Amino acid sequence: MEHHILSKIITVLAIALAIVLTPIHSLSAHAQPRINLDQGAVVFKANCAGCHIKGGNIVRRGKNLKLKTLHKRKVDTEEAIASLVTNGKGIMSAYGDKLTPEEIANVSAYVLQRAKENWK
Repeated sequence: MEHHILSKIITVLAIALAIVLTPIHSLSAHAQPRINLDQGAVVFKANCAGCHIKGGNIVRRGKNLKLKTLHKRKVDTEEAIASLVTNGKGIMSAYGDKLTPEEIANVSAYVLQRAKENWK
């Protein structure tokens, strides 16, 4: 009986220790950030508009941000856009070390919203 109680105490302590040692950002990593399209517009203007003005692409015409292209390239969700912004692809730079997760979420939502509005 004593062994059973001791075993439960050790388990509870191990769980408590794991919680205490878990970094705060890991606990909130799955929390959905509150989307702010206005902030997404600011991030887009500062980091993306140089190549993607009005949803186009001055470097590679076929790699634009129009909804048809996003669908074709299977980058037509906020999550897929966020992954592309974070990790980059081909000649597109990665912004995962430059932008916060909140900024990436905001700009991804902004890009998808503008694409749905045909960048008007």
